[in-house]
Amino acid sequence: MPPGVPPSEGEAGSGATAPAHPAGGPAPAATPTPGTPTPGTPVPAGEPAPAVQVRRLRLVGASGMVPRARDFARRALEDWGWLPAVTGEQRAAAEDVLLVVSELVTNACLHGGGPDELRLRAAGKVLRLEVSDSGAGTPEPRTPHRASRPGGHGMFIVQRLCLDWGVQREADAAGKTVWAELSAPL
Repeated sequence: MPPGVPPSEGEAGSGATAPAHPAGGPAPAATPTPGTPTPGTPVPAGEPAPAVQVRRLRLVGASGMVPRARDFARRALEDWGWLPAVTGEQRAAAEDVLLVVSELVTNACLHGGGPDELRLRAAGKVLRLEVSDSGAGTPEPRTPHRASRPGGHGMFIVQRLCLDWGVQREADAAGKTVWAELSAPL
């Protein structure tokens, strides 16, 4: 989890979190203020920063993590006005987002000890997906990729559908965050 960005609860469109764990989990806390640029995204001088919308879903101990994460992402896209899609191109972009969410969460389930949290950050024309887990491994697309082999296609799919993706490790904590950026389905 990025420093200074605690998990929180809130209502749709607020840039807040929806809990995915039973009652009695962590207490809600404040979320970042919408309108702050995504870290690492340059904003040209004299132009206003794009509004940032953030959603967080705690997944620790949740059952049905992949469908829960997809439903959470679908609701965020609906709240942000990206679904229902009007054109086939918008529909395909939204489906790509849901597929990448599924792949990142599945990868964390299979290889990362289970996902801790899913974060969605929309800023301008870029949607950033982040899945944090406590695993030590580093995801990589299987090389060479063979479509006829079962399994091992997740990160290949992520690589093909995304503008960029990577792994961020916290210096003072175990685990990692796997992130992927896609063009927003506008």
